[in-house]
Amino acid sequence: MNYYQITVGTLGAHSHIRGLGLDERYEPLANSQGMVGQGKARKAAGLILKMVQEGKMAGRAVLMAGPPSTGKTAIAMGMAQSLGSDVPFTMIAASEVFSLSMSKTEALTQALRRSIGVRIKEETEIIEGEVVEIQIDRSLTGATKTGKLTIKTTDMETVYDLGNKMVDALSKEKVLAGDVISIDKASGRITKLGRSVARSKDYDAMGADTKFVQCPEGELQQRKEVTHTVSLHEIDVINSRTQGFLALFAGDTGEIKPELREQINGKVGEWREEGKATVVPGVLFIDEVHMLDIECFSFLNRALENELAPIVIMASNRGMAKIRGTKYKSPHGLPIDLLDRVLIITTKPYEIEDIEQIIKIRCDEEDVKLTPDALHVLTQMVPGTTLRYALNFISCANILARRRKSDVVDKEDLRRCYMYFMDEKRSVQWLKEQQGNLMFEEVEDDNAMQM
Repeated sequence: MNYYQITVGTLGAHSHIRGLGLDERYEPLANSQGMVGQGKARKAAGLILKMVQEGKMAGRAVLMAGPPSTGKTAIAMGMAQSLGSDVPFTMIAASEVFSLSMSKTEALTQALRRSIGVRIKEETEIIEGEVVEIQIDRSLTGATKTGKLTIKTTDMETVYDLGNKMVDALSKEKVLAGDVISIDKASGRITKLGRSVARSKDYDAMGADTKFVQCPEGELQQRKEVTHTVSLHEIDVINSRTQGFLALFAGDTGEIKPELREQINGKVGEWREEGKATVVPGVLFIDEVHMLDIECFSFLNRALENELAPIVIMASNRGMAKIRGTKYKSPHGLPIDLLDRVLIITTKPYEIEDIEQIIKIRCDEEDVKLTPDALHVLTQMVPGTTLRYALNFISCANILARRRKSDVVDKEDLRRCYMYFMDEKRSVQWLKEQQGNLMFEEVEDDNAMQM
């Protein structure tokens, strides 16, 4: 028997998304940043993104509604990529609210406060200059290390005594004479800025990624304004006596008292008035929002009216559906009073040309090559099944192709995958054929199902 060692890369369903694929006028490009089709929805998402970045849209809600496999989550991921790391973006599934070891409202509150950033400004003293010489003295046992660091700017030169901690920090950063470094006096953190331009001709062997910078001018010690962005939830956890700072890493934050949150809100308000901090409203994305119940919807209605509220983006693939926790039906499974305050973005099924482009993008992402016939077959398969079903075939067919020692997936590989794995329609047909052979097939009567 022949064994083949096949490695499958760990790729996510939306790992190919790099942004919304819009130009500077917020017009959707045909194929950009991993986004294809859904031009109207992408443009609407781009306008919302612009308002979020300018801080003009907080405490509002957006609903993305459309059939399954129409790119609702992909658009949300594109928004997250476009916002950057400085603006908080939190993504949850609505069912998570019911599976956590805390109340539903507490889970939603934590998600909302994760989506609100606080940009804190503080002044710090730094030492910035070019390293002239490093002398390190070790004891006989090697337990203690001391040394001297000679550092200069264009105007002055100074020698600093080094302790054990600073010697280790310099060794960790691999600092050498000729490097331009920055030292934070408060924390002792060392940042390597690059090599001095004056030393560029001293060494023949330099890496391609070596960065040359000018020797700093003026004083060695300078005061610089540093900005940190943290979420309100992180401030809550750090100040919670029952949890403390380590809960940020453990993940088990538990319930946080409302009184503590009120105090933190008041303190953040003081920082804003003093100019020490600014609030950055981020984005909370709730997927499958129809899974929330009427209590959660009522809480969201109230939370959106708070002064500190992010923009809430929801996604639903339901039509007229029952509101969970009630016997009433409503569009998208959301109460009418919440629908009244949301902006609704609709998505539609992809055109056949868009489907072909999406398959090509996923093949590039997964490093898979398809023959023209295989690409045509996979594209034509989607209208009869689903886009997700077809995209799942790419990796499976690639494994079959590699087993027959081919680097290109052919339509025969797709045919074998089609035989191995059923789609939803064929699964329903199979169930009808197996009627009576499977367990627990009792069907409740219509009156019982309506209760």
